[in-house]
Amino acid sequence: MEEKIRLTQFSRGAGCGCKIAPSVLQEILQSSSVSFIDPRLLVGNSTNDDAAIFDIGDDKAIISTTDFFMPIVDDAFDFGQIASANAISDVYAMGGKPLMAVAILGWPVEKLPASLAQQVLEGAREICNKAGIPLAGGHSIDTTEPMFGLSVTGIVNKKNIKQNNTAKEGDSLFITKPIGLGILSTAEKRGEISESHQLLMISLMTQLNSIGEQLALINGVTAMTDVTGFGLLGHSIEMAEGANLSLELFYSSIPVVDGAKEYLAKRIIPDATYRNWNSYSTKTSFEKGVNVMEAFNLLPDPQTNGGLMFSVSESSLEVVKQLLLQNGLDMFAVPIGRFVAKKEKAIEVKM
Repeated sequence: MEEKIRLTQFSRGAGCGCKIAPSVLQEILQSSSVSFIDPRLLVGNSTNDDAAIFDIGDDKAIISTTDFFMPIVDDAFDFGQIASANAISDVYAMGGKPLMAVAILGWPVEKLPASLAQQVLEGAREICNKAGIPLAGGHSIDTTEPMFGLSVTGIVNKKNIKQNNTAKEGDSLFITKPIGLGILSTAEKRGEISESHQLLMISLMTQLNSIGEQLALINGVTAMTDVTGFGLLGHSIEMAEGANLSLELFYSSIPVVDGAKEYLAKRIIPDATYRNWNSYSTKTSFEKGVNVMEAFNLLPDPQTNGGLMFSVSESSLEVVKQLLLQNGLDMFAVPIGRFVAKKEKAIEVKM
């Protein structure tokens, strides 16, 4: 019997863990040149938002985003699904509705058969069908490592746009998926993941964050993002610093995916966790009683198509909780944090 090809063995990184370290990225993005200014560009690269937004008139705006990475799972079809759901998530995180996608494929044609790339695209079509959008085209190149993703176009009513830097003091913070997916994906790459944990991981990473479109209709949802390669800690810091606030994280309320702590006990940790922590440790403090070593491994854990993370004003807490319940997200109807006036540290991890 022909041995099954494991895609993760052909890539150095995995999923959103491929992201360049935050401190390095800041250096790359520095520029002294003057950029063309168009007043119709409502959201651009001046903030750390998930997508760009361009005003097209009649109170509507176009959302544009792109995301791609190297294999995070061994199966080609699953890889295509996960990469596609992750790219589409950026549109939902801005409060929008996806319209169409085009594919970005890099494939080492001398190392891996074209039939596997075809399966990656089949996975992408499956997710695009679930999102109700066409996979309308794309571009491919011959690369040394396999990579795949989408460029996605969406639409949003201007009044429903959600950014990641607009939380208000006193707002509660919610998340819609558990963290720890980077740990599970590392366990898969090492060949140590159980079948049940593998199935759970794939289920979560292929789950569309379409509730973002519904959350955007609630005025009291003040800011929103999705949790990806910088981990819950990194994206929390972006939200807090962007709003000129600090954030109290309620560690015991943060949902952790089943199996993550089991693999942590075996020292199965993504390399990107350390890169993230090195970038964010000086901005984080811990309340006495918090398991700092465990938190160090979980909070910066890189997620791929992780949950939406959003802030909610007190007046809208009940309507948000009801929406989560209606969408089968009962376990996420508990706040994981609260935004407070700016302190010395951006994040305080409390019990």
